[in-house]
Amino acid sequence: MKPKVGFYELTGCAGEMLHILNMEDILIDVFSKIDLVEFRIASSVKRPERVDIAFVEGSVTTEENLEALKSIREKSDVLVAIGDCAVWGGIQASTTGEDWKTLMKEVYGVEENYFRFLGEHKSLSECVKVDYELPGCPIEQDEFVRLFIELLEGIEPKIKDYPVCVECKIKEIPCLIVEKREPCLGPISVGGCKARCPYYGTPCIGCRGPVREEANVAGEVSTLVEKGWRKEDIVKRMELFAKRYKDIEKLVEVKK
Repeated sequence: MKPKVGFYELTGCAGEMLHILNMEDILIDVFSKIDLVEFRIASSVKRPERVDIAFVEGSVTTEENLEALKSIREKSDVLVAIGDCAVWGGIQASTTGEDWKTLMKEVYGVEENYFRFLGEHKSLSECVKVDYELPGCPIEQDEFVRLFIELLEGIEPKIKDYPVCVECKIKEIPCLIVEKREPCLGPISVGGCKARCPYYGTPCIGCRGPVREEANVAGEVSTLVEKGWRKEDIVKRMELFAKRYKDIEKLVEVKK
């Protein structure tokens, strides 16, 4: 019997699901190994039944999101958060700490809670137990396929826990901080992207989120301040994808 797999979306741009669909060369082969229960962006088929693996993208932003996530958790053996929104709350979580009524008025011209907004954009792990997290905005296709196959074959996936700097060293990319004084977030951002941005001379903006529990945020800030950058600008850059990371939250509190 093939394992049952579901793909679910909460609040986000659906970029992870589109990225998976864009794997045309291997998608049919990969999906031939499973019984697809739900993948709304690809099919109208929706079977509300228990699954072996649930892939969930998007942040937990509304009461509807929270109810849906709890239901998915209850009916899945393994739950995987895919993409920065699911892992860290996404760009929308950069509004954490701001008054939601003010935001509602600025965007929609009213203070009513039209969308049963929770008041902040949370990651999945803040709401339910998450078994694995695959970061990225969007995710890397090869990382998804490897994780997918490993789960199907009962292999314990190894999630990357080293910074982008490691991949810069491997590819012999000159350090953008040292050589060009650029505000690169590679030292605190989790690798797996093959240092794509630094390779093209663009400083990392941290779209894969911090290296969980190990990102030396204070050290990064200190280094960039020494290079001439203002602390408030560095913190603002870090907030874009990782405002809900504990050490960056502390910096924001100090800034206030």
